[in-house]
Amino acid sequence: MGKLFSSKELYKLRNSIPIHVLIETQLGIPAKISEGVFRFLCPLCNEFQTAVNPRTNLSRCFRCEKNFNTIDMVMICRNTDFVSSVKYLQTILNPRESGHGT
Repeated sequence: MGKLFSSKELYKLRNSIPIHVLIETQLGIPAKISEGVFRFLCPLCNEFQTAVNPRTNLSRCFRCEKNFNTIDMVMICRNTDFVSSVKYLQTILNPRESGHGT
């Protein structure tokens, strides 16, 4: 069986959707700016001991020591598998192609 998604597609989904925007606007995770840093409620431990690195587009919880990319975050927050999470992110990145755009 061939790959469902190319490495290039996955790279684009992990890096083209700003993770702080995904967290706050798409997934509806409680978030705030604290000491000049974007923080969000960790979906695993429910603490605000988190941060986002805009340079790498990764997020981290310092309490439970987990790192998240956009795909990981969707899998956890929407309780979906990898394929469903990737398809969800594709609808955000390409709304016109998925039929969800204007």
